[in-house]
Amino acid sequence: MTTPPPPQGQAPYPPQGGYPQQGPAPYPPQGQPPYPPQPGFPQQGGPYAPMAPQPQRKLKPKTIKNIVIVAVALVAAVGGYLASRNDADTAKVGDCMHRGSTNDSNPDLEVVDCGSSKAQYVVLAKIDGTFTSASAQISCETKAKDFQYAYMETKSSDDFLLCLKDYSK
Repeated sequence: MTTPPPPQGQAPYPPQGGYPQQGPAPYPPQGQPPYPPQPGFPQQGGPYAPMAPQPQRKLKPKTIKNIVIVAVALVAAVGGYLASRNDADTAKVGDCMHRGSTNDSNPDLEVVDCGSSKAQYVVLAKIDGTFTSASAQISCETKAKDFQYAYMETKSSDDFLLCLKDYSK
């Protein structure tokens, strides 16, 4: 004799071991903490729970002032370096120069490209040392026979003399 199939929705066989099934599933549903919150401890979410935003630290006015001072000093140093790259003290024999000022005591000579329309003079000689007007004249006559102008730089520890003539293309 054969046993008829069980009705729909029922388990085909009774639970093994004679223990009846009890209560809900042994694990809590997703998204709920597995244990009730404990007093004195903050409740924590699951492994993917969003973190609480951290309080932002405010900069103190003294810190802001120090940052601004450092930034200004850095900009000034870089600007000074870039401005001095073409000064007369960087000139070499054969370089072309441009006079940036009409003041004879401070002509503001700068090195320029010889193909530039600014090129006014060419360096014939560069002589290290400190000179007077008379000794500069004699030194340029010795080093560069056809010089026209002598330019003395005496504002630094590296004093020098440039012997120049008009540049013609």
